[in-house]
Amino acid sequence: MASPRTVTIVALSVALGLFFVFMGTIKLTPRLSKDAYSEMKRAYKSYVRALPLLKKMGINSILLRKSIGALEVACGIVMTLVPGRPKDVANFFLLLLVLAVLFFHQLVGDPLKRYAHALVFGILLTCRLLIARKPEDRSSEKKPLPASAEEQPSLYEKAPQGKVKVS
Repeated sequence: MASPRTVTIVALSVALGLFFVFMGTIKLTPRLSKDAYSEMKRAYKSYVRALPLLKKMGINSILLRKSIGALEVACGIVMTLVPGRPKDVANFFLLLLVLAVLFFHQLVGDPLKRYAHALVFGILLTCRLLIARKPEDRSSEKKPLPASAEEQPSLYEKAPQGKVKVS
């Protein structure tokens, strides 16, 4: 049976992966929701207007929206389908993306309700990464017993030292 840690990592990976595939697809195409696509276009125009450095670098709202959407879809697919270390790399990139999006929301002065989902998914990405990178707990494994009586500690060595005060 799988450990609770493994189940948690798999559940978070699949849920987060599917969410980011969905959100990235909304940024790329109006096929899922025309209203959400239009809202994304409007939001990314305001992000580029608020950060003139992007225009100086030659990045317009369409390029920014489509590159973030494509990165979300790619990392979401990796999080959902690819086993092993690539999931952690995708998790890290998505976490950086979420931080950038939170920065954009703050830059344009959006209210909390407009970016609360980004906060929640940023926390979930952080939790998944921390759980995945934490080493397995080895205390539950059985330790090998000493082979001979000479290697075993005596009763006097096991006994606590000092006096016990009983009141």
